[in-house]
Amino acid sequence: MNPTMTTLAAPRDTLLISSVLHLMSHYCTSADKGTPCLKLASSIERHLAALSRCSDLDPVVRATCEGLVANWSDVVETGVSDTGKRSLVARLLDVDGFRKK
Repeated sequence: MNPTMTTLAAPRDTLLISSVLHLMSHYCTSADKGTPCLKLASSIERHLAALSRCSDLDPVVRATCEGLVANWSDVVETGVSDTGKRSLVARLLDVDGFRKK
């Protein structure tokens, strides 16, 4: 492994971890107020997914992030179904939605 890449990756990984913890704390604060933010949950999911793919990260941390991605994905999916919103892909694939009855 290239030592320069390892040196550059460490701050990036640390920044990602710091960012996801910050986002999680804001999500908890908004959820405590009764208004959990779906965009925050989605951002947390993406950050955790990025961390789970960081090859320089400790395997235990990567595995934990991978497991948390599934949990946050459920939070996002539940939030989307509760609001009645559908993902862009779901809307694009809904052929019946374009047909008038």
